[in-house]
Amino acid sequence: MSEESVSRPKPSEVTPDSLLHTGASDDVTPEDLVLSSGRDVTPSTLEWARRRLEKEGRAAIDTQLP
Repeated sequence: MSEESVSRPKPSEVTPDSLLHTGASDDVTPEDLVLSSGRDVTPSTLEWARRRLEKEGRAAIDTQLP
C-alpha cells in the first residue's frame, strides 16, 4: 500500500495522550473507553461503553490501547 493511500487522522482529530489514561490502580470510566476507541463522547457512546465495561470489565479498555 502506498503512503498516499493510507488515511491518517489530522492532529486535531487525535485524542491527546493526556486524556487517555489507564493504570492498575485507576478505575476505568465509560469516558475513558469512549475516548480510547476514538469516538466522540455522546449519550449513546457512553451507554455502549457502560455495557461493554459491565460485560468485559477492565479488559474492555486493554483491547483499545496498545
